[in-house]
Amino acid sequence: MKGLGAIRSHVASGKVADVPRTACRQQGRTAKGQSQEGDKIPTLTDRSSSWRQVTAVPELFLTAVKLSHDGTGARYLHVAREDSNNLFSIQFRTTPMDSTGVPHILEHTVLCGSQKYPCRDPFFKMLNRSLSTFMNAFTASDYTLYPFSTQNPKDFQNLLSVYLDAAFFPCLRQLDFWQEGWRLEHENPADPQTPLVFKGVVFNEMKGAFTDNERIFAQHMQNKILPDHTYGVISGGDPLCIPDLTWEQLKQFHATHYHPSNSRFFTYGNFPLEQHLKQIHEEALVKFERIESNTDIPKQKLWAKPREHRVTCGLDSFAADPSKQTTVSVSYLLTDITDTFETFTLSLLSSLLVDGPNSPFYKALIESGVGTDFSPDVGFNGSTREAYFSVGLQGIAERDIDTVKQIIDRTVDEVIEKGFEEDRIEALLHKIEIQLKHQSTSFGLALTSYIASCWNQDGDPVELLKIADKVSRFRQCLKENPRFLQEKVKTYFKDNPHRLTLSMSPEEDYHDKQAKMEAEKLEKKVNALSEEEKTQIFEKGLELIALQSKPQDTSCLPALKVSDIEPKIPFTVLETALTADEIPIQYCAQPTNGVVYFRAVSSLNTLPEELKPYVPLFCNVITKMGCGALDYREQAQKIELRTGGMSVSPHIIPDDSHLDVYEQGVLFSSLCLDRNLPDMMHLWSEIFNNPRFDEEEHFRVLVKKTAQELSNGIPDCGHLYASIRASKNLTPSGELQEMFSGMDQVKLMKRIAEMSDIKPILRKLPRIKKYLLNSDNIRCSVNAAPQQIPEASKEIEKFLKGIAKSKKERKPVRPHVIEKSSEVKPVGSEMVTGLQITRKLVNDPTFKPCQMKTHFVLPFPVNYIGECIRTVVETITVFQFTSHLCCFYFFRSSLRVLARLMTAKFLHTEIREKGGAYGGGAKLSHSGIFTFYSYRDPNSLATLKTFEKAVEWAKSGEFTQQDIDEAKLAVFAAVDAPIAPSDKGMGHFLYGISDEMKQLHREQLFAVNSANLVDVSNKYLAVGKSTRGQAVLGPENADITKDPSWVKR
Repeated sequence: MKGLGAIRSHVASGKVADVPRTACRQQGRTAKGQSQEGDKIPTLTDRSSSWRQVTAVPELFLTAVKLSHDGTGARYLHVAREDSNNLFSIQFRTTPMDSTGVPHILEHTVLCGSQKYPCRDPFFKMLNRSLSTFMNAFTASDYTLYPFSTQNPKDFQNLLSVYLDAAFFPCLRQLDFWQEGWRLEHENPADPQTPLVFKGVVFNEMKGAFTDNERIFAQHMQNKILPDHTYGVISGGDPLCIPDLTWEQLKQFHATHYHPSNSRFFTYGNFPLEQHLKQIHEEALVKFERIESNTDIPKQKLWAKPREHRVTCGLDSFAADPSKQTTVSVSYLLTDITDTFETFTLSLLSSLLVDGPNSPFYKALIESGVGTDFSPDVGFNGSTREAYFSVGLQGIAERDIDTVKQIIDRTVDEVIEKGFEEDRIEALLHKIEIQLKHQSTSFGLALTSYIASCWNQDGDPVELLKIADKVSRFRQCLKENPRFLQEKVKTYFKDNPHRLTLSMSPEEDYHDKQAKMEAEKLEKKVNALSEEEKTQIFEKGLELIALQSKPQDTSCLPALKVSDIEPKIPFTVLETALTADEIPIQYCAQPTNGVVYFRAVSSLNTLPEELKPYVPLFCNVITKMGCGALDYREQAQKIELRTGGMSVSPHIIPDDSHLDVYEQGVLFSSLCLDRNLPDMMHLWSEIFNNPRFDEEEHFRVLVKKTAQELSNGIPDCGHLYASIRASKNLTPSGELQEMFSGMDQVKLMKRIAEMSDIKPILRKLPRIKKYLLNSDNIRCSVNAAPQQIPEASKEIEKFLKGIAKSKKERKPVRPHVIEKSSEVKPVGSEMVTGLQITRKLVNDPTFKPCQMKTHFVLPFPVNYIGECIRTVVETITVFQFTSHLCCFYFFRSSLRVLARLMTAKFLHTEIREKGGAYGGGAKLSHSGIFTFYSYRDPNSLATLKTFEKAVEWAKSGEFTQQDIDEAKLAVFAAVDAPIAPSDKGMGHFLYGISDEMKQLHREQLFAVNSANLVDVSNKYLAVGKSTRGQAVLGPENADITKDPSWVKR
């Protein structure tokens, strides 16, 4: 969804997700229709480019083409690469000088209609007329970015046309500004006697954003360390300042900032550059002349001495220790981000300082016992003109602020004196090597995000991509001067007076004070209105409702047709082998670029019920406590030096053919360079056979950190927590999902973190290990290049032979176990092995679904809502593929299309446009649970009523064939999302879904018609037809309190 995006450009670990690290299948190839280095570059049609540069970046298998437009000065970077997931983005430098949120509200409003596409909200409508793999818009501190990606050339041209027209020729209608930004409107727009209140999508979005204490802290940190210009304000908007923005100011900001002279175009992939240049020139650039864009950001004036600042926030309901809710950090201003090598060096230095249990700040701060976790936004931040580094602690007592500062100063001195171990530097460089080789399906998006900040400040984006050159230069600097990094620490930390100490403590009445200030602002606005203006507000409110309710003519918008969708999917060749102990291993040969991906699933069926709530904690710590001869520090070092990461997570998978049947297990995942495969598998052997549970203090540190992270995550994931709770009593697996991933888990971790004696919990871990870390009920998978498969096979078999098998056969705790085989069978002319992978699923015949309504009262000014419906899906037939039985549901495809249809044609209008929530919709889960949700929503019971109305709308069949086709396009966009080589075959391995089943589901999706949609609406979604659950996370609510059917938590 379009919204405020915090986009970073960090190179080193901790922030690795933002680094471009995909590699294409064939080295040395340039994308079709692109120029080799030194070839003639196509110009921007008749207005030739004034300069051009072509650069090969072999480590990323790409060729970068840099152009500039003579007529307007627009900059252009094309990255040619053999990747079918092509991306476009346009970026404007946006430098607000107040906190009214003007760039953020403008980002929303330009997408509400344009000259060529004047219908309301073409952006959201294109989500259903396209096969895009990504569509969004982001407001950062100093730029606004509009990216999309797709694999379809026609779709690319359609979306490019819509994006160009939105950016350069938006309608910017007043009513759109009121809807997306802010407005005064009667509580009930149809009743002028109800009070006037503030409404607006961005207004509510930002109220929701600032319920997050981490967000409050990070925002203040940036505002205070770079106070002199645009970084001193809140680009997304302060809810108390947003109502000061006028429509005229919005239009003026667009005129001065959204001009080609202030723009940066980026394209990526294997579509021809010539076509992009021609379309961009003809549809946009030809209509403009160059202007002076006065958007430069001056350098921050350096301070003569350090500064301190204190702020307040709301109480954390889930804090392990209510007396320890203070956060403090020390931040240092660094270098200009356009100095790409210095920035690269400092980002690596940051990783060495704060990443993992071997880093000096982890040892000194996290293990001090003073706090629970690092302060928000810890480490290197390269998203502003001058980068900064921040380190501190959260979850401390206010009296410990000075203690933390002293620890930081002392640690800086120790690093200057002792430096870093060579192995830690090698581990970090190894991490970069593996990131460069790992292939992602969203490489273009990672790339545009990675270069955005530096390019925005007129840095060289191509220089930024030459990571191999920087690694070589970094090694050379260390060789020539062994104290190279220590000197950087002295310069940027020890001797740097531009240093900010920021502390934040909670106030019990913080949210009340915010509400009071908003009420005062509202009162001031209302009191200044004349009677005539009040009448106009009422009339405009009615006009907006009428506009929102009016059927839209979208015929002006381009669209793909259902016939543009490929009828058949390509099948992935899989092989299954059985080890001597009959353990199945799935092999998938893929062009993985020298990386091997290993997964294993171990069953939870024999685990005693009383140990189950502790499985997520076990998963979280099992790779972090030490193993064999290695203590936890040595283990962390070995994992970084020899792998790309090792993770363990709960694996609860509802069966695709029965709501009450599910697989319960734990998923082990890791990756490594092929040369390190023996080392990686040896690490897994040690973790399985000899995990260490002797470090009580380290365990306590991990528990506190986990509890803090769960608590901090609620404001961002509130609608997910609401949906998990709402589905808790609908299926047996729902209960387990709530236990492992819901509010129950958040509360359990809070209780554990509060314990003065943690030994009883620690003693549970070896008991869980006994049931989980053995070869009794395990299956494995390997994705690797064909030539690596034999070696991988040898290592996996060695690992499986070496891990323990239970001395006596353990009986499942729940006796109803169903063995379900997912056999790999002949596909077309391709023959693959026919061995079976058998999954042991659990069924509870005594389970009875029941309705439940839960209200979690939290100190938030907005709500997060979930309503889940149990859809009793019936099998109508059995299809036979030779000996392979494949059961599919007749109604599943209809429900999936219906969810998309409801979201696009009803819920978006009612929940977001009229209701003012940041977002909402409907979806069908893999388990067959139909979910309605909304987030950052000013309403609660009214939204639940809207969900009811959505069902009535669907039952009435008030939709056209065009609406159904658009919903199908959106569903297929998700179904056909690109899959990375590392993830091929995972549907089969993890979920038991074969390519034949996917193809059958595909054919059913194509076949869905209007009658099917009305039928499933009546049969499953109508009130009284199916069991449903509801959950709301949000503020006190008098209406809910009065209703005895709600459980208050």
